[in-house]
Amino acid sequence: MLEITSIRNPLIKEIKSLYRKKGRIKNNSFIIEGMKAIEEAIDNNYPIKNIIYTDQILKIKDGEAFFERIKKLNNIIYVPNNIFKDISDTENPQGVLGVAEIKYNEMREIKDKEEPFLVFLDGVQDPGNMGTIIRTADAFNVDGIIITDGCVDPYNPKVVRATMGSIFRVPLYYVSDGIEELKSFKDINMSIYSTSLTESIPIYEVDFNEGVVLIIGNESNGVSEEIFSLSDKLIKIPMIGGAESLNAGVAASIIMYEVMKQRT
Repeated sequence: MLEITSIRNPLIKEIKSLYRKKGRIKNNSFIIEGMKAIEEAIDNNYPIKNIIYTDQILKIKDGEAFFERIKKLNNIIYVPNNIFKDISDTENPQGVLGVAEIKYNEMREIKDKEEPFLVFLDGVQDPGNMGTIIRTADAFNVDGIIITDGCVDPYNPKVVRATMGSIFRVPLYYVSDGIEELKSFKDINMSIYSTSLTESIPIYEVDFNEGVVLIIGNESNGVSEEIFSLSDKLIKIPMIGGAESLNAGVAASIIMYEVMKQRT
C-alpha cells in the first residue's frame, strides 16, 4: 500500500488533470468517484489503475466493508484529507476515488453480431443526457453506443456519475467519421432510424426486429442533414400533451424501451 503526502506528487498532478478532456486523452484515463461506482468497476472487471482513499471512507455507511475489499488490491494509495479534497470534484466526497483506463471497443466486434441494436449519438453535448442514454442502454440491453465527434466526452466526470455504474457494462465505440460508419452499416443491411418531428412515423408502427442503428441528435439542432439523408426511416414519439418535444435523454430512453419490448 502506497502513501502520498505531497500535493506536488506527479500522480496527484495527473489525477487533477483528468477533470479536463485534454488530460484524459493524454493519460488514457478517467476518474471514478465514490464507493458504488468503484465497486461496479471491480465487479465488471473494468481496468482500474489506482484507487485513492483517505480516512473519511471509514466513517461512512458500509465504508469499513468496502475498505476491507479494496485493501486486498495492489494499486491502492492513501492520501491525507487535505490532498483528497484538492483532487476530488464532488461537494461531499466519500473519501475514495479511482483512476480507470479509457476503453473504446473495436467496431468490427459489433458488426459480427446478429441483428445488433446500436445507439448512434450525433452531437449529444449535455453530460446529463449522455449519462441517461448510457444508463438506459444498460437497462434495455443495447449492444453498444457509438460516440462521434461533437459529442460530450463520455468519460467526463459528470457523465460517469450520471451513468450510475452503467458505463462499465455498455460497450462504447468512438468513430471520427460518422457518415462513413453509417454507410458501412447500410452495406450489411442494418436499418438506420433518425428521430424527427416532421414527416415521420410513430415508433410503435416500426418493426425493430432487425439490425437497428438509432440516431439521437444534438439537443438544439437535432440530427444533422447528412445523417438524415442516410436514414432509412424517420421516427417520432407520439405526444398528446402540450410539450412539443422531449430532451435527448428522455426521447432516447422511450425509443430504446420500444425496441426492447419488440425484441423480447
